[in-house]
Amino acid sequence: MTNHSETTGPSDSGGIPRPEQPSRKALTSYEGPGDEHQVTLRTPAELADALPYLLGYRPEDSIVLAALRDREGRGRFGGRARLGIPASPDDWACAAGQLVHGLVTGGERRGVRPEQMVAYLCQEPARGETGRDVMERLRPLAQRLRVECGTLDVPVVEALCISAGRFWSYCCDDEACCPAEGLPMGLPGTSVLAAAATYAGIQVRGSLSDLRARLQPGESAVASEQTAALDTAAKTLVARILDPEGRSEVARETLETAERVMRRLAGAPPVSGMPAEDLRDDHLLGHHEAAALILGLQDRSTRDRAAGWMEGDEAGPALRLWRALARRCVGPYGEHAAAPLTLAGWVAWSTGDELEAREALAMALGADSDYLFARLLHQACNEGLDPESIRRCLRAEREDRGGAEASGPDDGERTGAAGSRRSAEPSPAPRPQSGRRRRARALGSVESTRRRAKPQNREPRPDDGRPGTQSRAERSGAGRTGRTCSRTPGKPAEGGGE
Repeated sequence: MTNHSETTGPSDSGGIPRPEQPSRKALTSYEGPGDEHQVTLRTPAELADALPYLLGYRPEDSIVLAALRDREGRGRFGGRARLGIPASPDDWACAAGQLVHGLVTGGERRGVRPEQMVAYLCQEPARGETGRDVMERLRPLAQRLRVECGTLDVPVVEALCISAGRFWSYCCDDEACCPAEGLPMGLPGTSVLAAAATYAGIQVRGSLSDLRARLQPGESAVASEQTAALDTAAKTLVARILDPEGRSEVARETLETAERVMRRLAGAPPVSGMPAEDLRDDHLLGHHEAAALILGLQDRSTRDRAAGWMEGDEAGPALRLWRALARRCVGPYGEHAAAPLTLAGWVAWSTGDELEAREALAMALGADSDYLFARLLHQACNEGLDPESIRRCLRAEREDRGGAEASGPDDGERTGAAGSRRSAEPSPAPRPQSGRRRRARALGSVESTRRRAKPQNREPRPDDGRPGTQSRAERSGAGRTGRTCSRTPGKPAEGGGE
């Protein structure tokens, strides 16, 4: 399994004064959202309580670093980064190095190099463990983080372990403020910082497990019905995709079906709560509709065209549809989730929800680690880049398609689903990533047939990771990031980090 790093927040979300002789009882201050509000954090307890507000969610099984930098004589919280705690202690040194170096170098690129660091280790006890056992077991990881920060001349001013509703400090051995049994966390939403965050409109969305549940297929009797629908759709669509005209028709039908379902979702009555919202959307999407959409989106050009539903009134229904399709990628069709998950991540990022964007893109990479569009978007999102450059590309493609459709194709050419002029020979259909899954690999016959045919004018497929094969949106992302995301073996980061 892959552990994807996550960097959150560009910079200024808090402040820390630098007293001449810092004490444990007057450690830090944090400027809440907006320059007119300031909340002072004086103890490790207040730092522990601040963590969900720094990230926007309650991290689970995570290493979190919060950078501090000087501003007018006061320290301020800067960038934050999160990584899932690797299951094997052998991977801890690598994970610590990745996270520390990523956060520090990312700050340097933005011209705000961290000067100090606050570290958090969050993990619930396993069966038979106590919170204190977790704290002691993770102590070498905390020390590794402190060493890695020290090598870059960025001292760790506080390192906390949060487990079983309590917290411990790795930097303080004063029993008066940091007893060996730890201290209980405050009730959520009762601190001064919670009140300030609520006043400023900041929401804490619960845990990442809740967010992941919106994007994962459930285990139920419905899954077998969806698998049967996917099997049936694959048998029909593979034969049509083999034919150039048939492939164009499949793309058109896929997009028309998606638009029809989006209108249905947009007209549905509102309900309260994320589980209820997802259940409502699942009831509005039939098994055969979902199967046709999932398989149709495996075509890169169709996926690119669907990515244009990224803003305005289209964005909300599109995001709900991509979530619902990701939940329908059941059983042997798990790898097919890379396409709807990437689309969900892209729409979330385009509309300003970086948390869901990172998580969805990390999950897309978990489904298919070679999915190029997801890798580029994931890296760009983590580096805090502006999605507007990609939006401009997709808007231009949409305008190009509109003009081409109005004038009609000529000279033996046609307008492809991604909006550019293409030869009549289609690009190869999406190849399968693994031969071990018999049903999910139904589209493999498409690729093998095309390799035997060796068309001379085919368009290269961008999703195979080879250089020079990106779509326009992928080229835009590649030009901005310059590299793909790094990965460390271990437990999957829940944020995608992500």
